[in-house]
Amino acid sequence: MSIETLQRPAAEHQVTPSLISTHRVLRNTYGLLSLTLLFSAATAAASAAFALPHPGLLLTLAGFFGLLFLTSKLRDSGWGVLSVFGLTGFMGYTLGPILGQHLALPNGHQVVMMAMGGTAAIFVALSAYALVTRKDFSFMGGFLLAGIVVAFLAGLGALFFDVTALSLTVSAAFVLLMGGLILFETSRIVHGGETNYVMATVSLYVSIYNLFVSLLALFGFGSTSD
Repeated sequence: MSIETLQRPAAEHQVTPSLISTHRVLRNTYGLLSLTLLFSAATAAASAAFALPHPGLLLTLAGFFGLLFLTSKLRDSGWGVLSVFGLTGFMGYTLGPILGQHLALPNGHQVVMMAMGGTAAIFVALSAYALVTRKDFSFMGGFLLAGIVVAFLAGLGALFFDVTALSLTVSAAFVLLMGGLILFETSRIVHGGETNYVMATVSLYVSIYNLFVSLLALFGFGSTSD
């Protein structure tokens, strides 16, 4: 038996620097994501409990994109983490009035719990699939971007013209698009396409937020139509 043969098993179990880096990004991303989800849930609960008014579409968009831009600028420093909490806290605040509306329904608590359970199940299942199979979903990037832009514009149309059918269609589309975004972003982390855990956290948080709001709209409509 040659020396090369004896050394081969040890070599096969060596962990490459890129793999270590990927695991670190994943660990930091899921750790920060967990904290921001808890913080966002707390601000949403407080907003709903105190019946705070919704800031409105324009202020919501301005706050979201402004804080997103700030986070992107600060992503390589410790201030970037604080900016993420600012962004997710603000989005939690905007979610509070929406939760309040649904909780006021006859079976509102059930609707909210179903949306939370559905969001958690979809996120865990898709994340696990991307992590276990290690498939590359980078090809979905262009399709997801185009789909999100179209769905966003359609959602604005449904809001301004008060078209219920279009609003439900947009919600269903966002469920599919956010599921695709979870696969895409997780795949990017696994394959080294995203090495900044701050921006990875923001992307996954936005996916979870929109997924939850979309499921809430679909389940809420089903509840009111019964």
